[in-house]
Parts: sequence; structure tokens; C-alpha cells
Amino acid sequence: MPKPLRDPKPMLDRVIDEWGGHEDLWVFGYGSLIWRPEFGFIERHPARVHGWHRALKMWSRVNRGTVENPGLVFGLLSGGSCRGMVFRVPAADGLETLGRLWLREMPTGVYDPKWLDCTTAHGSVRALAFTLSRRSPNFTGTLDDERYRHIFANAIGRYGSSLDYAQQTLLELRRHSIHDAALARLVKLAQASAAAQRVTVPPDCGEPTAPVYPAASSSDSSTKE
Repeated sequence: MPKPLRDPKPMLDRVIDEWGGHEDLWVFGYGSLIWRPEFGFIERHPARVHGWHRALKMWSRVNRGTVENPGLVFGLLSGGSCRGMVFRVPAADGLETLGRLWLREMPTGVYDPKWLDCTTAHGSVRALAFTLSRRSPNFTGTLDDERYRHIFANAIGRYGSSLDYAQQTLLELRRHSIHDAALARLVKLAQASAAAQRVTVPPDCGEPTAPVYPAASSSDSSTKE
């Protein structure tokens, strides 16, 4: 495990204090939280946030890579807009859910958790999102195509490879009719590189498989935007 960039506990305490615990907790997912939330929820809706965008520009030295061979995961960077999903967690389960999220997303304190206004077909909700600062040492900056090819071909962490992560996210975004041209280009780049090296990779993402959501979910009001 890499040395923490910051102590994540004070950030968790701040988020708990800001949430208050008296109302249901909303969480915004823009990457793997969409297809592997790992917490129970009672609603989920397609949503958009303005002023932020999804980018595969965060080094991962645990989940999708190692210290010696870092991989990539998504960060939510300032600028533009982002379509994803919001999840509503019952107030009674909020503390446990936040604890799980911190173990998964914040073991090294890399993200800046923020409350963002998310627009859905049912109105606006204020949801917790894990954003990334460009001043963070885990922000990759601009990577050329050759660097992406190398990472996709080699980086593997405790949850699998960076390529699997990118492909699964693209599948799930497409399943919800969310178009991400930048991600689609990177996945196509990786597939072309793998094909050139005679590595077996599906020629296209094709039809996405249905994700497995937690049994605790009692309703699902997701609709295509």
C-alpha cells in the first residue's frame, strides 16, 4: 500500500458533519461506482453535473496498478460536464456506506470529496462526489498514446487491470446511453494495440452484460436519458 497522501479520517469526519445524518445520503458515480457500487441503495437515476468532467487521468497504485507499475482510474476534474448516476442511500445506512466508500476510494486520501448539484429527470439532488485536483501528485497530466498503450498492456492491481476497468466503464456508460468519446477512443486504441500484438481482446465492446447490483437495493428507477 502506498503511503497516504493525506490522512483520510478528517475528510470523512467533515463529510459526515456536512451530511448531518438526518436525511438520505446521495452519492454520484461516474466510473466504477456505476457498475460496482458495493453498497445498498433504494434509488438510482441518470444524472449530470456541470463544472466537472470524467477523465482517465489518475494514477492507481493499488486498485488497477502497483507502485512499480501504476495503472489508471477515473478522476472528476474541474471543467465541462459529466453524465453519471446518483444513488440514494437510506439515512440509517449512511454512516456505514460512507465508511465503505472511504475504505474503497480514500485509503490514501487522494480524492477531494465534494457535494455537487446533480440534475436528474426527477429534479436536482446534492450528492457526494470524489473529485481530483490537478495539483494532486496522482494527477497524470497529459499522456501520449504510447503511454496509454503501455499502461493498458501492463498495469494490474488488486481489482484487475486498467484495461478491464476502462472497458467495463465504457460498457456501462453505453448501457445507460451515455456517450464518452474520449474513453471510447482510448479503449479502441488499446484494442488495436493488443490486436497488433496478437493478444486476444474483443474487437469491440459489443452488447454490455448486465451488472450485478447489491441485493439490498429495493427499487431501481434508472431510465435512459
